[in-house]
Amino acid sequence: DGKVNGMEPDFTQAQIKKALPCVSREEPETKDSKCGGGLFYKDKDIYFYTGRDYVEIGPAFKGRLSIPLMGAARNGLFRWLGNASIKDKNWDAYTTAYGVLILYFNKANRINKIQFSSQTAATIQLCE
Repeated sequence: DGKVNGMEPDFTQAQIKKALPCVSREEPETKDSKCGGGLFYKDKDIYFYTGRDYVEIGPAFKGRLSIPLMGAARNGLFRWLGNASIKDKNWDAYTTAYGVLILYFNKANRINKIQFSSQTAATIQLCE
């Protein structure tokens, strides 16, 4: 639903740390910050890029997803998400009610990374 424990991708670092205080690494939001700053929970495989207003979830994430996407087959996503608005060899982007959802696929065409944002596919700036 575009949230993590009720927190949206555009929440501040202070708001996120209040709800999830055990951060593994944090980077302040300054002009010199790589990727605009963020809070990173490596042990949970979830990363909040607060300067760019998006969240990334990796394959080791053990939390509950509102739609069971992690590990789902690429050819079975239509029933939940409809058609992708942008398709690439290794990822698909979906327009959602809250913004954009980007799903990455492994060689078996199963989801191995999820990114979501309150921004659109045209405006989001992902960290490389």
